[in-house]
Amino acid sequence: MDTHRDAHVAAVLSPMGEVIGTAEFPASAAGYRDLLGWARASGTVRRAGVEGTGSFGAALSRYLLAQGVAVFDVNRFDRADRRRRGKSDPLDAENAARAVLSGRARAKAKTGDGPVEIARMYKLAKDSAVKARTQAINQLKAVLIRADPQLREELAGLGNAELFRTCAGLVDDSLNHEAGEGAVLHATHVTLGLLARRIRQLSDEVQELEGRLTRLVGRHAPQLLAVVGIGPDTAVTLLITVGDNPERLGSEASFAALCGVSPVERSSGSRQYRRLNRGGDRQANAALHRIVQTRLRVDPRTQEYYERRSKEGKTRREIVRSLKRYAAREVYHLVRPVQSQPTS
Repeated sequence: MDTHRDAHVAAVLSPMGEVIGTAEFPASAAGYRDLLGWARASGTVRRAGVEGTGSFGAALSRYLLAQGVAVFDVNRFDRADRRRRGKSDPLDAENAARAVLSGRARAKAKTGDGPVEIARMYKLAKDSAVKARTQAINQLKAVLIRADPQLREELAGLGNAELFRTCAGLVDDSLNHEAGEGAVLHATHVTLGLLARRIRQLSDEVQELEGRLTRLVGRHAPQLLAVVGIGPDTAVTLLITVGDNPERLGSEASFAALCGVSPVERSSGSRQYRRLNRGGDRQANAALHRIVQTRLRVDPRTQEYYERRSKEGKTRREIVRSLKRYAAREVYHLVRPVQSQPTS
């Protein structure tokens, strides 16, 4: 299926690869039912390839999975193929079906119907609140740089917490709003107050969402929090990468590749070489990097391993890559057995 915001285009292929038909359906609950009914009119539907299972095709994927259809995530096709064959929605839908039929599309879609999906939404809200708070803090300090020298000197020695509290209480209605200098000072007070109150509100949002995420991880994956270097935020990031149906990951190697920590062969002739994997989920890759950096500071076993590999001539970058691969293996074996069980 080729998915879009308002409509999805589906193509049905026979086991031999013959196109049985293509059709367009609205992106709605009724449209999903009509799409599956139309496809089943041509025979039994066991597998489906969907483009954008994490965006426009997310709801469709959940519906198909609930109806017993195995859904596979289909990536965009390479530019050379598009230049050769052209681009259209029916052609994209046919290509998605062929990717599943040929076995080229092997990544099963996330179900998105459990605690991990809840954590993903909370994390989305938290990340946007953190970004907005950082922007407001930068804006407040930029206003202070241009502020009246007396006001700037009064606030210069304050730490962030006290600075925000002081600015939040800045109300100066006694100033002449229309006289030049007084009006600018009054506008400065109002702006600082508004920004400070915005920072406080966003901080409350971040704190509430952090609490929700911590409770969620503690309830559904407490084994992760017991591992050195893994906190609630890192655990949530890795759980989101795994999804609510970790059985879709066939092995620890597939999880490592999903996180971008598996080596990629670049051998040619007599030269045997493996390069860094620059693909995968970069958020998960960053989470594994944080785990390794924390362990290098506080974990004796990791420090001992680092010293031993350093004496063997390995660089810090090479050692960190190996440690990230080990961390991915550990997380995979911790999460997969527990998360694959149904949760209440």
